[in-house]
Amino acid sequence: MDIREARIMVCQSGKRLLQEGLVARTWGNVSVRVSDTHMVITPSGRPYTELNPEDMVLVNFYTLAFEGNIKPSSELKLHCEVYKSRPHIAAVIHTHQMYASIVAAAQKDVVVSDPGHQVILGASLIKAAPYALPNSKKITFGTEKAIGSANAALMSNHGCVCIGRNLEDVFSVCKTLEDACALYISSFKTKAA
Repeated sequence: MDIREARIMVCQSGKRLLQEGLVARTWGNVSVRVSDTHMVITPSGRPYTELNPEDMVLVNFYTLAFEGNIKPSSELKLHCEVYKSRPHIAAVIHTHQMYASIVAAAQKDVVVSDPGHQVILGASLIKAAPYALPNSKKITFGTEKAIGSANAALMSNHGCVCIGRNLEDVFSVCKTLEDACALYISSFKTKAA
């Protein structure tokens, strides 16, 4: 993928995360693979509403070296690990969407009961990675392991990560995960009634 095109797409996707309520303020991050060794990712701690394509950071996902003066997202290592271990994946989004974050705070795996959701999420169970500090090896490798063969994982007390072959696929995974988590939560309400 052309780096300029990738920067435009990542920038637009960051703004879309905010518009669709999948993140708040500067939380969350987006990346796309541009080669076998590099990705473009959103910068760290910058409001999505103020971002321009030039603010997106080109990073080598083997060395973590990045181009320019703008620091990449603090979740950089997780994105890198996904790209290194899954050559078919070309986009990663980390969000703090409401229902997925609620289930992640409870540190629960999500049983995906809807067959349509299972197809998009790539699994009938979305796992919650064990709690770990942000930007640590433990959260990186724990989350990467929790994804397994699925297209998403919950990050205990820290939202979720969704992956796919392109950004549109990943947005679909994010929305489907939110629906699956809402259904999962409502199943507990039904049992309690």
